[in-house]
Amino acid sequence: MNSTTDQIQQAEITRPGSDWRTLVAVTITVFAWASAFVVIRYAAHDIGPGALALGRLLIASIALSAMMIGRKLVRMTGREWALTALVGVAWFAVYSVALNAGEQTVDAGTAAMLIQLAPILIGILAGFLLGEGFPRMLVIGGLVAFVGTLLIGFATSTGKADLAGVLLVLLSATVYSIAMVAQKVVLRRIPALQVTWLACLIGTVACLPFVGSLVGDLAVAPALQVAGVIYLGLVPTALAFSTWAYALSHTTAGKLGVTTFAVPPITILLGWLLLDEVPPILAVVGGALSLVGVAIAGRPVRPKVTVPSGM
Repeated sequence: MNSTTDQIQQAEITRPGSDWRTLVAVTITVFAWASAFVVIRYAAHDIGPGALALGRLLIASIALSAMMIGRKLVRMTGREWALTALVGVAWFAVYSVALNAGEQTVDAGTAAMLIQLAPILIGILAGFLLGEGFPRMLVIGGLVAFVGTLLIGFATSTGKADLAGVLLVLLSATVYSIAMVAQKVVLRRIPALQVTWLACLIGTVACLPFVGSLVGDLAVAPALQVAGVIYLGLVPTALAFSTWAYALSHTTAGKLGVTTFAVPPITILLGWLLLDEVPPILAVVGGALSLVGVAIAGRPVRPKVTVPSGM
């Protein structure tokens, strides 16, 4: 890694007063997204993939629109609009529908292994396209965390996975990676909440073909599953995507992407506490390894000390 990349990364993670806020934002996002897997597992029994995606996006759009009341919009360029549209369609719409559909034929362990290819892809794309380079500790931490995810996947896999489901989960990981890099570019000038709000609205419009399924599924779904859709819209979508965008505007895409390796172990813990799903020992070991990897990747860049000649 060259010194220029070091300086770029260090500048982005040390904006005055941003460190603790960024940490809080990342923590909220990771826990909210981890909880989403637990709630989706419950709500998906009677609500289809497209309907579930549209339902949570509709709720999120309403919540985000309320949050935008009284805020002044920053005028966006054509390029920023195009990238925001990409985020809305790829991440909010395609990712949600594809992952919901994929997990119907792919067990949770296999899905966890496949979807966690996203942080690796994000690091590669950010390194080449955003000039973030490949910091040594970030690469090491990412690989350690990915090995932890593989252990979780092996421990919880049931062998239930067909080719179509695998491809859908891989599609989710790919579009998520591309969308995050695109979002990083927009966030250089546009406020995080504005970007999240617009992307969510665009994603909602993209999912409107599922409105018939949503109405039909909600009509027969139990009240707790309907409440689950509302929760998914308010917390893992409206709140977590906003805190994620804030964090992304204050750190590098590669470093932030690695934090999502903490989602599987937290999901395991929540499943244990809320659904009485006792995790295998290997999954616990994998979860601990993933958290260690995230910690390694999050270590700050140490500036090089230059010793003057003649001393």
